[in-house]
Amino acid sequence: MNNKPNTQSSKIPQIKLHSKNLSRAVLPILWFIVLSDAYVDIQPVAQPTKTVSRRITRKSPADSAASSEGDTTTIGSLTVPTVGIGTISWSSSKLISIENKELEEVVAYAHGSDAAFFDTAERYGSHVKTALGVGYGETEKLTSKLLKRAIAGDASRTTKNIKPVVATKFTPTPWRTSAQSVVDACEKSCTNLGVDQIDLYQIHMPDIVHPLRFMGIDESKDSIYWDGLAECYHRGLVKNVGVCNYGPTLVERCQEALARRGVPLASNQVTYSLLGRRNGSQETVDKCKDLGVKVLACYPFAMGLLTGKYSNGVTDSSVKHFDDSLEQSKKTSLEMKDLNLYANGDGITVPKGGVAPLLTAIASIAEKRNKSISQVSLNYIVSKGIVPIPGCRSVSQVEDNIGAMGWRLTELEVAMLELEADKLGFQFDGAGFKRTSEKFVGYGIERFRLD
Repeated sequence: MNNKPNTQSSKIPQIKLHSKNLSRAVLPILWFIVLSDAYVDIQPVAQPTKTVSRRITRKSPADSAASSEGDTTTIGSLTVPTVGIGTISWSSSKLISIENKELEEVVAYAHGSDAAFFDTAERYGSHVKTALGVGYGETEKLTSKLLKRAIAGDASRTTKNIKPVVATKFTPTPWRTSAQSVVDACEKSCTNLGVDQIDLYQIHMPDIVHPLRFMGIDESKDSIYWDGLAECYHRGLVKNVGVCNYGPTLVERCQEALARRGVPLASNQVTYSLLGRRNGSQETVDKCKDLGVKVLACYPFAMGLLTGKYSNGVTDSSVKHFDDSLEQSKKTSLEMKDLNLYANGDGITVPKGGVAPLLTAIASIAEKRNKSISQVSLNYIVSKGIVPIPGCRSVSQVEDNIGAMGWRLTELEVAMLELEADKLGFQFDGAGFKRTSEKFVGYGIERFRLD
């Protein structure tokens, strides 16, 4: 994409900046350059250079579709929108049948807006059912059912820019001990999704669930699972294969192992956001770029912290976000305790003010570009060449996320946001039992590192 400065900025040179080289002494000056009319960068979809209203207005489906049109990237052989849709919280609203009216509207809207890239997993679904071992595949089935309805309901539309894409995941468990177990799970996911070939089949995490480790039984099955991925690929069950939560060392080993069997590694999904670039995340992104492996980002909003939903008095309420469904998301008391700590700080583990300084910086750019805080937070990830996978449960969330497409932050804006994030002195590591570097399993907590 060609980024051309407008007439007001044509005499100002484009400079490449890296946050680590920026002095805090010049921070106010650089922010003035970013936010003043002296520097306005016109991106793929032009933004107005005149002063804009702080009010973020809700766009119609047609407007949203127009803003996402043509803003795509590739994952292996797939062409996908630059922002995906996470389904980790999706489940049926019925006890017996698999139905959810609200999610049906989400899928229909995404499909009609050329934003139908869904990331799911065999283990996603109702927490109660999954905990009892009977919920596996529910979200796959639900996603498939709703997507087929959306396609049928949009049959009059003869041309589409991109085809719907659904990615799913294989879950490593102690009882899955062979390559065939991966093939069996893949075939089951094909049935759940109602397809002959899965677009992108991922290993959900490294093999860390070892309940008998205390007895010395701790042999990794990662390489066995890689053989299983290769077998799925060669049998034609999947179009592309990927992994999740793999650090630089493991992702390179996996790519080498798959290459020996003639299988390309398409993707690696890791935690990444303005609040989550440490603990190996940035190093993993850099390694994946070197290897030609596309990075997908989970926790792009840091569980809502980067939408401004937990921070009061930071910005004018009209510029925060217009998605009231974000306010209605359910969190446990433990999660809320941790999120409020991040948001406001305690002066001990998190400095007083929490994420407020970063949100203020994001809001300044949001106001300038007539975007929401959420959209700027997502576009930061897109501008880094990464595909964010925010969770969505309402049309308004999808609509807001689509508004993060069709434009890019400038290199200067990216550098300034990273500097503000680094100045906080802490990063997002998850909340409650939802952690970015550990999994809560039946017998306790298993931890892993991106190294």
